[in-house]
Amino acid sequence: MIAYVTVGADDIARAKRFYAAFLPSLDYVLKEGPEGLSYMLPVAAGTAPVYPDFYVKPTFDGRPASAGNGAMVAFEARSQSQVRDLHAAALAAGGHDEGQPGFRAAYGPHFYVSYLRDPQGNKIALFSSNPNEPGRDG
Repeated sequence: MIAYVTVGADDIARAKRFYAAFLPSLDYVLKEGPEGLSYMLPVAAGTAPVYPDFYVKPTFDGRPASAGNGAMVAFEARSQSQVRDLHAAALAAGGHDEGQPGFRAAYGPHFYVSYLRDPQGNKIALFSSNPNEPGRDG
């Protein structure tokens, strides 16, 4: 099980604007501190944590943060309309488009996805694979 994912950011305020545009809509709660941003899913009393957590941090070595070539973090939305709404919100909050919301021929008929880059260049996917919504072929 993946417990957490961390991406680097040189400008935490810019990163916060970007991630605040969509992560709260996916139920992530922000804990902010001197070490950066920590987004976690809420945990009901008496239950185990829900993973993965998502962290946005300055680099530990002090050199500029860089996006991993081929690295991507995907967040699951509840519906195709939520993918569209969150993609638009993330763009308005400083993100860069890497692929408009829609179906991709290479994936299953219900996999609806959009791609973005955060202000630091980290690649983010927002997707829904809700079988109760119309699929690519229907």
